[in-house]
Amino acid sequence: MNTTTDNWHEVETTARRILGDEIVAHIDQCRQTSEPQSHLIGVLHKIQAQHGYLAEAHLDAVAQLMQIPAAKVAGVASFYHYYRLQPRGRFLINICLGTACYVKGADRVAQKLIEELGIQFGETSTDGVFTLEGSRCLGTCGLAPVLMIDNEVHAQVTPDQVPVILEKYLSRVRRESHASSGPTGSLTPLRRLP
Repeated sequence: MNTTTDNWHEVETTARRILGDEIVAHIDQCRQTSEPQSHLIGVLHKIQAQHGYLAEAHLDAVAQLMQIPAAKVAGVASFYHYYRLQPRGRFLINICLGTACYVKGADRVAQKLIEELGIQFGETSTDGVFTLEGSRCLGTCGLAPVLMIDNEVHAQVTPDQVPVILEKYLSRVRRESHASSGPTGSLTPLRRLP
């Protein structure tokens, strides 16, 4: 990829709109080094930290600014599990599926989460409130089965506790939404199965 000087101003202006001035300035610094491509992972981390995920527009802007083929940028972003290519929910639910949690019923807790939220692992609820992920170990084996919502650990969770736990976070979103813009009816109610 070789962006000509004629349209460089347009490329940079578009990138600033998509990525923000701080990230474009960081990329400009990276481009001044002898191996600018070696900074790609760090650049992607900065973008995700600022925007929450890596949108296709982010990746295209990085490719143009860093003069790296778009396929390579997309390949790096999709290869590493850390990067998100879709927006995550307001709350990230991470359920431990490691051995200690699994033998104490994490599979049943996971199934209840899937049923209540109506999503699978790696997906975000349609209301944008929850993203569900699984982990091999959260390092809290003595509290099994465990799920973590953002940085809050929920220990010795049973399937029956799942709706109560989720409602706690939905209530928080409702309060925040009500405080900022009045009542909202846009939150998807939890699924109740017979």
